Amino acid sequence: MHPLLSKTAAALVVSALAQSVAQAALFAVDPGPYLPANGSFAAWYQDTHGRTLDLCLSKAVSSRVPGAPGAQSYMCNLLPTPGVFDDAQPVVFPTNFPDEAFWFTGDGAIVDAARGIDLTYVSAIEAAFSGGDPVEGDQISFARIRIRVDVPTAGTYVITHPYGVDVFNVDTPGRRAINMTRDIGIGSPKTYDGALKGDIGPFLRSVNGPYTETNPVTGAAEQFVGDPNLSEAFTGSPFNTNYIRIEGPNGLDLRTTVMAISGKLSTVVRPTPMITQRSTYSRKAGESAPVAQQDVFVMAPPPPATVTLDSNNPALHLTEADTTGNWYAQSSNNPTLPSTLQVTADNHLAIPSSTPTTLSMPLTDLVVIQRAEYSLSSGQLTLVASTSDETSPPVLTATSASGAAIGALSGDGAVKSLATGISPIPPAKVRVTSSNGGSDIEEVVIVQ
Repeated sequence: MHPLLSKTAAALVVSALAQSVAQAALFAVDPGPYLPANGSFAAWYQDTHGRTLDLCLSKAVSSRVPGAPGAQSYMCNLLPTPGVFDDAQPVVFPTNFPDEAFWFTGDGAIVDAARGIDLTYVSAIEAAFSGGDPVEGDQISFARIRIRVDVPTAGTYVITHPYGVDVFNVDTPGRRAINMTRDIGIGSPKTYDGALKGDIGPFLRSVNGPYTETNPVTGAAEQFVGDPNLSEAFTGSPFNTNYIRIEGPNGLDLRTTVMAISGKLSTVVRPTPMITQRSTYSRKAGESAPVAQQDVFVMAPPPPATVTLDSNNPALHLTEADTTGNWYAQSSNNPTLPSTLQVTADNHLAIPSSTPTTLSMPLTDLVVIQRAEYSLSSGQLTLVASTSDETSPPVLTATSASGAAIGALSGDGAVKSLATGISPIPPAKVRVTSSNGGSDIEEVVIVQ
């Protein structure tokens, strides 16, 4: 077995995910100091939807699923390990501490004995130790996606899950013919920001949550995004794929819409997360005045959160349509340059302790490279690029991807061009930058 396509390439197969497959959506991690009570791990991770989850070490138990002697129905995935961690004793680092703990888990399965399919799916933000056992100085964290499948037939299998798409070519069917674990973020000990670059996020959550249970050690009420003792419908996928699906040979097409979710909601006060993505303008001549538009894109928690373009007069509310947290607004104001926009995101209706966040976004024109071509025979680089400012076209300047100067593009209108000799080695990529702030980068097409 080997993966046929990377996660990003797999998006070409599944058009619904083509827009943004490599979209990790964790926003922040506890910067420290790291306390022994948490095993000197980061206390929390926050996702782009504003939910912050603590390292789940609580011994609160489910009020929906009864436990049994030696098998408590914990709301956290506390995994007893003989000689390492006894869950019947107090959690103390390093003498009685789990060798694996979690800020978040989302586990699912598809079993169809008649079709010979047995699939297990794991998604997690995990705390562990580089040497295996709890030892000070060995603390690591990572974002995990694990897919294991027994399949009866060789062929190509497409697995769609909440955090993307993976495609596998199976040459030898059988037990765990598909066996993939992708751990992202393992760095030097006590460095926890690597998991922010993984596949996990936003955190999945049960549609029936949050659940409130009492911590028997502290007596405090705690909230959880799911109950790991139950398989339930869930939400939170950045692609709206709130399911696990396997497609394969002979018309195989199976799915599940339930998973077991764990994660303890933190009481730490955090600002509303927001990531600025794009703020561009365009304008062209109209009958009596320029016709202009401004386009603003940000990522922030979905409704009931709100996102407002405060610098617009009047203030303009951005819209979000599919619960993925992608917000957009358009204004018809003709800008006076240079211009900086102010955008505010507020998520207090979903998370009462969340404070508003205001960010600045420079307003720029939109530059598009239409042609970037190098002729090996003539040694000529030909560039054609355009600006979205048709009424006051700015200066467009070309550089290589490394920043080496190539030259200014010429032309009276919004479309400008440059033909210049470069030898003996052409640039792999070119960047065209506008004096009004916009830019575009493209790979150079090599011709004979």
